[in-house]
Amino acid sequence: MKMKSSVRRLGSGLLLGVLLLTVSVLSLSTTSSAQIGIGISVRIGPPALPVYAQPICPGPGYLWTPGYWAWSDAGGYYWVPGTWVVGPVGMLWTPGYWGFAGGFYGWHGGYWGPHVGFYGGINYGFGYGGVGFAGGEWRGGAFFYNRAVMNVNVHSVTNVYNRTVIVNNTHVAFNGPGGVEARPTAQEESYAREQHTPALATQREHEHAASQNRQLFASENHGRPAIAATARPGDFSGRNVTRANAAGGEYHPSKMSPQEARAEGGNGNQAARNTERTASHPENNEARNHQGNNNQARNNEDRNAAQHNQAANHESKSSHENAKPAKQEKAQKQPKPSKSEPKHEGHGR
Repeated sequence: MKMKSSVRRLGSGLLLGVLLLTVSVLSLSTTSSAQIGIGISVRIGPPALPVYAQPICPGPGYLWTPGYWAWSDAGGYYWVPGTWVVGPVGMLWTPGYWGFAGGFYGWHGGYWGPHVGFYGGINYGFGYGGVGFAGGEWRGGAFFYNRAVMNVNVHSVTNVYNRTVIVNNTHVAFNGPGGVEARPTAQEESYAREQHTPALATQREHEHAASQNRQLFASENHGRPAIAATARPGDFSGRNVTRANAAGGEYHPSKMSPQEARAEGGNGNQAARNTERTASHPENNEARNHQGNNNQARNNEDRNAAQHNQAANHESKSSHENAKPAKQEKAQKQPKPSKSEPKHEGHGR
């Protein structure tokens, strides 16, 4: 009877351990908002967003991902064309954005989630006017497109509706001083705490292909890329490729090389992270400042204590040396030989 009871307890413990292990594995395999951070930082800002038309939607289930300026250490800023991708069912795309903080421009990567979060207040167009997304919505397992801002062919896509959207004509490509002065709303902060999925493989391949195309670099196109948007990821030569109608603003070439402009040692990343946390959670500023003051006070106390200990050690050492005279002092106390005594040559002491 005792053996059966022990077996039951062992079985229950083993089952509990398996359940905990399963939960741990699942939690590690899910990408959370805490993993979304600064990917790269540079000392020069991105060009303005170019003006371009949206290619027609290829078919149902495709979601629009707006174009953006990415960075290459070899050539500087290059344009990643906007494109249609088959998105995860029920998910919406939050675009990445550049944020200026601490003297550096840091890149905040985009992600998929149940809601559209904060993307710097940047006006990417086509439903991404700076706050939220007005280009469409999920209804059950089907995505419905807002024809007021989306280029959709009703013969191939029937899930459509019309809702007026106010268009912002700002083309600034970064958030922060000198750019778009926007801060996340309370609702966007709650969206940031949701579970997220990173960019799809097709999106990463699309960006990599853009980095290999010299005509997409700002140093070549001066803010007006020849391939501004594509119908499908990586399709840079198809019929549905659109050119930029104009640059979003006057292009100013950098006086620094890409290597010089790249932030070294992650200092720019840290500064951008600190500023982002300050902007997202201003209520924590006072607590952080108080903590910083306490840390400074503790550092000063530690420094003073170290100096006091050093002085005490020096004083102790001096007292010890005075208490025990050296051999040279003993030798000096011996009477000096008179001048009449003979000198001893060749014998050292």
